[in-house]
Amino acid sequence: MTQTTGRLIDGNALSKQLRAEVAQRAAALKARGITPGLAVILVGDNPASQVYVRNKVKACEDSGLHSVLEKYDAGMTETQLLARIDALNNDPGIHGILVQLPLPAHIDAHKVIEAISPAKDVDGFHVASAGALMVGQPGFWPCTPYGCMKMLESIHYDLKGKHAVVIGRSNIVGKPMALMLLGQNATVTVCHSATKDLKAMTLQADVIVAAVGKRNVLTADMVKPGAVVIDVGMNRNDEGKLCGDVDFEGVKQVAGWITPVPGGVGPMTITMLLVNTMEAAERVAAA
Repeated sequence: MTQTTGRLIDGNALSKQLRAEVAQRAAALKARGITPGLAVILVGDNPASQVYVRNKVKACEDSGLHSVLEKYDAGMTETQLLARIDALNNDPGIHGILVQLPLPAHIDAHKVIEAISPAKDVDGFHVASAGALMVGQPGFWPCTPYGCMKMLESIHYDLKGKHAVVIGRSNIVGKPMALMLLGQNATVTVCHSATKDLKAMTLQADVIVAAVGKRNVLTADMVKPGAVVIDVGMNRNDEGKLCGDVDFEGVKQVAGWITPVPGGVGPMTITMLLVNTMEAAERVAAA
């Protein structure tokens, strides 16, 4: 079978489909008197965070989930924030809690994330969620790598025995991504800033996930023909336009499948947040 190069994995289209499923599940729970609820906390006035938070709240409402946005000024103390999280942990109308990062410097983000009940950790950042992913137990998967897995699933890509290379080792994307790929029986290599010969690694890969936040970290000469390339990066090019970690124009000539930026992984991240919140509400309903 001959394959044209660089078929797009459309994150916008897949998001629409998954959000429609969330809306159906939300309607089914509402019929039983339960409205899935997400609390989003924003501390300070980081402009990018304000945009993200607005998008998250809108996505919830569009999918029939109840969303509470709590905005606090940058002077909020760590003690006040922890008290607010404690109250939300004990609120039966809230099934998911999300604290938008980054937080002001005087607040310990790790402490804040650990204060969220693992049952409501829809971002998947709690140590208990990371541990569940590590040992293959049910928990909440971090939204961005979870979205990447859904994209691979959407093209019916069988990861078993395939070599996947993850570029980046963050707790939010790189590490959980590697574990999810491993869970689907891929052979996984994790590359990072101390990797000696990145190109030698990526040329062996059937699947490449680029997640370092650095423009053009992956170019066409680094990709095996027919490989699947997932671009998690969010950067700006010299003209100020949004771009990823991958040299899209070059790599799409070589890759079998590729995700665009924008319109690839981005919309999937918020969609998986809705999926996780829905899952949290369903677990409560089933208890």
